[in-house]
Amino acid sequence: MNELKSNMTSADKLATFPRRSDKTVGRLLLDAGKLKLHDIELIERCQREQKLRFGEAAVKLGLVAEADILQMLAQQFSYPYLQTGEGGFSEELVAAYQPFSPQVEALRGLRSQLMLRWFSDKHKHLALVGLGQGDGCSYMAANLAIVFSQLGERTVLIDANLRNPRQHHLFNLAQRQGLSDLMAGRAGMETVGRIPSFVDLSVLPAGTIPPNPQELLGRPAFIALMRDLVKSYDVILLDTPPGTQYADMQNIVAAAGAAVLVMRKHNTRMSDALVMQGQLANAKAQIVGAVLNEF
Repeated sequence: MNELKSNMTSADKLATFPRRSDKTVGRLLLDAGKLKLHDIELIERCQREQKLRFGEAAVKLGLVAEADILQMLAQQFSYPYLQTGEGGFSEELVAAYQPFSPQVEALRGLRSQLMLRWFSDKHKHLALVGLGQGDGCSYMAANLAIVFSQLGERTVLIDANLRNPRQHHLFNLAQRQGLSDLMAGRAGMETVGRIPSFVDLSVLPAGTIPPNPQELLGRPAFIALMRDLVKSYDVILLDTPPGTQYADMQNIVAAAGAAVLVMRKHNTRMSDALVMQGQLANAKAQIVGAVLNEF
């Protein structure tokens, strides 16, 4: 038996190892290039002798890092995330790079509340409205889009901030056409781009900075776009310009029909929040809730 084992080729050993569809940690690490076949044998021996789990044995032998094991476990449970620097996205996308951090735990809690209070077959649009610069509206919109996609919801993030857009920076998208070009009739739905690194996430960047953002977002074409996206997505999130500075916000929330206020601790004034509440009411948009951003 020992002689037969020693005469097995690498191809023979690979054939006897669990297939990718089995999604074992060892198989995933092997496919990712983190381990070689002879490493697997060492780990399995350590496993048997010390009664450890595969991942524990691999880390103890120094063959992989604990972060590698966590990433493979996430794949097993269909909750993939990225290693630091992978994908070239902004570090502000904590939902992608730091899934076990307090920030992301809070985002998952917010996602649960929104699923209970708002999102359904009848309600798929939601605008995130920051009151002023620095309230973290773009940060919140981007990370919330990621955690919704991780849940398996078909998610699209629209950068409707045609004043100072940020989503193309956060998702490392090359300068290209986007929402403004679509509204001006200079581009089509190909401007909505799938982000392959995430489960089911698409982003519509702002596109060319226009001289007339309020007029563009007030056109029937914008409302028609919101209506069309419902056919393809479960969650449609809109990033907006600061509500106390630009009237564009009212056109956006009117088309979305619902909004979440994004406020930053020690930065947002309560008086501004009350003014914004009145503006949202004038736009006939439902206020689903408010987020106090501490990060």
